[in-house]
Amino acid sequence: MIARHLMGAVTAVTIAAAGVLPVAAQDAYLIGVTGALTGPAAGTTAAAVEGLRIYFDRLNAAGGVNGKQVKLIILDDGAEPSKAAANAKRLLTQENVQLMVLSSLSSTFAPVSAEAKRANVPLLYMGSVCPKDVSPPADPNQFCSTAYILGYDTRAALDFVKARAKEPVRIGFAAMAVPLSRAELEYAEGHSKTLGMTPVGRENIPPPTPDYTPFATKLQEGNPNWVFSYAPWLTQVRTLEAMRRLGWQGDYIAWGHIEAEPELARLKDPKFYVIGANSFFQDGLPVHREIADAAKKANAQYPPEQMTEGWVGGLVIEAALKKAGWPANADKVREAMDTIKVDTKGLRGTPLEWTNTNHVRTQQSYRVYRWDPDKNAIVHAMDWKTYEVK
Repeated sequence: MIARHLMGAVTAVTIAAAGVLPVAAQDAYLIGVTGALTGPAAGTTAAAVEGLRIYFDRLNAAGGVNGKQVKLIILDDGAEPSKAAANAKRLLTQENVQLMVLSSLSSTFAPVSAEAKRANVPLLYMGSVCPKDVSPPADPNQFCSTAYILGYDTRAALDFVKARAKEPVRIGFAAMAVPLSRAELEYAEGHSKTLGMTPVGRENIPPPTPDYTPFATKLQEGNPNWVFSYAPWLTQVRTLEAMRRLGWQGDYIAWGHIEAEPELARLKDPKFYVIGANSFFQDGLPVHREIADAAKKANAQYPPEQMTEGWVGGLVIEAALKKAGWPANADKVREAMDTIKVDTKGLRGTPLEWTNTNHVRTQQSYRVYRWDPDKNAIVHAMDWKTYEVK
């Protein structure tokens, strides 16, 4: 499977992305990827990497970009900062990639971005939360295609809670004890007060937690009627399940990671809401069928609904490489990425557009899904709501 394959020998991870013979490095675009293909974040990040690989498999089979193949060099970092740093250094100094892609926990961001800056190679966060460095005024070397944006995600989630709640909101917060999850929920706690809500507790839960009951118990002691979780899916859903086992019957809103769609159907919890910027495959758009067909043909390890982040990343990288032309280098790729507008074909509510001061996107649209027991199906609890990203 992909995780095992990508952790193999050097020859296994440096072949061309398509199912064709390897091409000479000087005759292909070189893209380096370090991702959490194993470890606690793999459920979210590894599927994004597989989606990216399948995207370029198809593209290379159809002739590549500007008549050239796109070679992905994919390494596993297990969400460990030291491994991510070593991967980045190898990809940048030995493989001489023209673009770095990071799909891992936020604890890996600082070392990888430092290596990319040192090598003067652009860095794309894909499947990893967009850090503040890509928001206006953006770091000229960092870009993000991932659906979630710090600050705006909290604003959208809490706006929904305020609109949905039928009584004064007492809200608890569940974070994973990693930098960006913890920081976002610190911000959420403060922002909730400006909306007239009462924060009643915040838990920072370590990634390898075997038992979520103690954290759920502490949250429940605050008597919240809402809980907001912004963390990798494992933390979000296991905290909810632990609270339900304790008898808590409040409303719970979490970020709609790529695992969310099948999990809503599994849990069938009408008070569990997921908010996100990606459309669910149940919406049945042509692009969803395209991804599903490609995943089936590739005998993918992960279900197609978990590949949206990788597919969006592929759309963005393809557009950048087309614009950069051939031959390409890191400077040309960065310049191409600096101002770009990509039609996501309905995977997002709005196009993904970057400017020279905004490398996250100019607009972000959010949709909320939940399980409806009467319809025995997932439904829209809120349709697309758009925010200007400034």
